[in-house]
Formats: sequence, C-alpha cells, structure tokens
Amino acid sequence: VQLQASGGGLVQAGGSLRLSCAASGPTVLMWRMGWFRQAPGKEREFVAGSEWTGSLVYADSVKGRFTISRDNAKKSVYLQMNSLKPEDTAVYYCAAGRSGGLVGQVNSWDYWGQGTQVTVSS
Repeated sequence: VQLQASGGGLVQAGGSLRLSCAASGPTVLMWRMGWFRQAPGKEREFVAGSEWTGSLVYADSVKGRFTISRDNAKKSVYLQMNSLKPEDTAVYYCAAGRSGGLVGQVNSWDYWGQGTQVTVSS
C-alpha cells in the first residue's frame, strides 16, 4: 500500500486547509485511516483517526476544529482543518492500518504517506 498526501501549504492563523490522502493497492475498506503530525524537534503525534466501523477519534488539541472523513470507494482520507493556530504548524502524515492497537500510537499503524507541510503564520 502506498499513501500520497496533498493539500498542505501556508495559511494565516484562523484560516483553513483541507488535506487529502489517496491509497494505492488493495482496498482499505476494513482498515483504519488517519493523520499524524510532527513539528520540528518533537515526536510524531496523533491528530485524527477513522476506524473502518465508522468511529472517529480526535486528539484533544484539534477537537472542534478538525474533521476527518474518508471515501472508501476512492480509497482516500481527508482532514478538514479550520481555525488553524500557529501551534498546528507541522508536517502532516496520513497513515493506514490493518491491525488493532491503540489508534493514538504510532506503532498501531502499518503504512505511512510521505508527509505534507502545514505552516500557520500568526
């Protein structure tokens, strides 16, 4: 499985961006898909996840501002980011996983995209 993320860029605080991630390979119908981010000098952290059951999970820092969605027919996952803050600046990675484990843990995911830069200016 290969994941290709897009949609990053530079935006002012309070603005919005929409990230997209398309998977190539087998169907992701029964997989979890999600987003992580990594700021300079920091560890990769969980942002949002979409379980194949329809359950959605968000990090506390983005609840109410970010929305994750997926289109299984297109094997894609999206992240709508509103009310962006400078602290949201990071490289955003999409991820997909077939196995269980805690959705917020990096080692619970099997495949990673290349990352897309999001920069929020104050």
